[in-house]
Amino acid sequence: MKNVILKSRAAAIACRCVSNIVKSLRSRREKLGTHVLARYIVRELLLYFGILFLFFFTIFFVNQILLVAERILRQGAPVWDVVRLMTYSLPFIIAQSAPFATLVGFLMCLGRFMSDNEIIIFRASGFGYMYILKPVLLLGIAISGVSFFVNDYLLPLGTIKYNNLYREILSSNPAVELEAHSVKRLNNATLVIGDVSGTAVSDLVLIDRADDGRTRFIVAGKSELISARREGVLMQMNMTDALALFLDRNERGNYDVLESEKVALNIFESSFFGGGTSVSPREMTAYDLGRTVRDMRRNANTDEYTLNIYTLEYNKKFSLPFGSFFFALLALPLALMFGRQNGQTIGLIIGIIISFFYWAMMILGQYASSRNGFSGFWSTWIPNVIIGVAGILFYIGLKKQ
Repeated sequence: MKNVILKSRAAAIACRCVSNIVKSLRSRREKLGTHVLARYIVRELLLYFGILFLFFFTIFFVNQILLVAERILRQGAPVWDVVRLMTYSLPFIIAQSAPFATLVGFLMCLGRFMSDNEIIIFRASGFGYMYILKPVLLLGIAISGVSFFVNDYLLPLGTIKYNNLYREILSSNPAVELEAHSVKRLNNATLVIGDVSGTAVSDLVLIDRADDGRTRFIVAGKSELISARREGVLMQMNMTDALALFLDRNERGNYDVLESEKVALNIFESSFFGGGTSVSPREMTAYDLGRTVRDMRRNANTDEYTLNIYTLEYNKKFSLPFGSFFFALLALPLALMFGRQNGQTIGLIIGIIISFFYWAMMILGQYASSRNGFSGFWSTWIPNVIIGVAGILFYIGLKKQ
């Protein structure tokens, strides 16, 4: 009888051991399956992200060349200096490209999963939408982190070097900044430019504000640009047959007119670069800019407009890089809901459309902030908030299907 009891206990213990081993093997198999699935999804997402990153990088880079390099080269600037300017612009181009590459690349990749029925296979294997969402969001966070480093460290460094080199180019060749038959808006003045031939400019009109607050118009038949001779001065204009008109806004009938055969007009660095030799918000890291904003808020004499501009630049340090995370959140439910047929093509079309509206919201927000005093915080974060809320709502709708 005792032997029978011992044998039954041994059998029970053996059964428990076998059961624990089976559960352990199942657990390991599930973990292994999850790991393999996550690695496969991340690899495919990185492939599509890399391709789309090169696509957007090329678009922004060519746009930079057309807007800046072509104009500077046409005015006779050294080719090597132009190449350096383009190099210093790369951090800005990288920071702009990453969020849009995340959106379009993820939409195309996940759309392909959907149209090739791989999502159905994942779910039939016991993996819910959350298992697929995790690697998508983790990769979105990783891209945001790298983009933030570029935006916070490399971009200010590139901006400083870009501005310093551009000052040198303007000082040695002032005609670089003047284009024939155009209107040049400076920080505190406006130039209306006629014909430009080398360093000779005809029919030049300068509109700015005089020291006494009156609006000033300076008109010259012919002007000659020469290099700067004093510190803080970018260029000097030697005008002939010049006329200066001073208008009083409060008394419209009160004005003064001055005529001169020769006038020497200095254009200062602050007209092009804001604060002259001071550090601009784009030349600061997030830490330095945040500390500056806090100091400005403590100072009762701080101008509200200036504070809002600094707040805008501070929030741009975070909103644009972390747009990759919000785009990753939107990409999964959007691709699975609309990518059943031709997922890659649908993902490309939807991604381009959303990128356009996102870019438009960013531009309009920054314009409203800089021109109309709209909140510097909300002008940069509203696009991300809209994308994030849309992603959550689409995901809830996906779960209900």
